[in-house]
Amino acid sequence: MNIKITASYDGTTYCGWQIQPNGITVQETLENAIFKAFNQTVKITGSGRTDSGVHARGQVASFSLDSSIPPEKICKAVNAYLPNDIRVLDSQAVDQDFNALRSAKKKTYSYSFYIAPVEQPLKERYALNLDRLPDIALMKKCADLFVGEHDFKCFNASGGSAKTTVRTVYSIEIELAGGDLVIFVTGNGFLYNMVRTMAGTILAVGNKEKDLETVKTMLKTGDRNLCGRTLPAKGLCLEKVFYQ
Repeated sequence: MNIKITASYDGTTYCGWQIQPNGITVQETLENAIFKAFNQTVKITGSGRTDSGVHARGQVASFSLDSSIPPEKICKAVNAYLPNDIRVLDSQAVDQDFNALRSAKKKTYSYSFYIAPVEQPLKERYALNLDRLPDIALMKKCADLFVGEHDFKCFNASGGSAKTTVRTVYSIEIELAGGDLVIFVTGNGFLYNMVRTMAGTILAVGNKEKDLETVKTMLKTGDRNLCGRTLPAKGLCLEKVFYQ
C-alpha cells in the first residue's frame, strides 16, 4: 500500500532531508526506523528537501509498504525506533498515484526571529536574535513586492539545480507577538536558499539597510548582489505542505 506520513523534526544535528554520503539525514533516519519496525527496505519520497539545520513542523513523505497493520498505526510503530528529535505525527493510506513531491501544490515556510538585547538560550536554537525591532511597516511593503509570479533568480543560491527560476509566491505574512517576529512565506515552490535570502532582504529593508527601490531593481535585473544576506538555517521551518 502507498503510505503518506507527516513528520516533524528538529534539523539542528542533521545534514538536511535528503540522503547523502557525508552525514546523517532525516530521510535516512526515517528509512532505517521503518526497516527496524517492518523489516522492509523502503525508499521515502519527501515533499521537498530541507537543508542542513532546517527544521520541519509538517514535512510530508510517501512510500510503499507491505503491512497488515492499520495504516493509521504505522506512525506509532515507526516512532518507536526514531530519535527524540524526529517524530511521525500521522500516517494514512493514499491512492497509488499519490507522490509527496509531485502531488504537492504549495508549501508554507516560516523564518523566526526574537527581539532581545542578549541571546536567549531557550530560543537561540530555532530563531535568529535581533537586538532591536525592525520597522515592521517597511518589512511588509518589501514583502508585498515578492507576492505574485516572478523570476526569482536573484534568490537562487549557487548549487541549486532548478531548471527554471520562475516561482509564484501566494502570500507573505509578518507576525509580531511579544518579542517574537515570524515571516510566513507560501508559494508553489522555492529555489535553493530562496526563503532564507528573501527573509534576509526583508530584514535589511526593515533595518533601513536597503530601500524598496533597490528591491525592485533586484527583482527586475536578477542581480543577487543587491539581495540581503542569506540568514542562518536555524530560523527556517517547513510549516505545511498543501495537496489537492
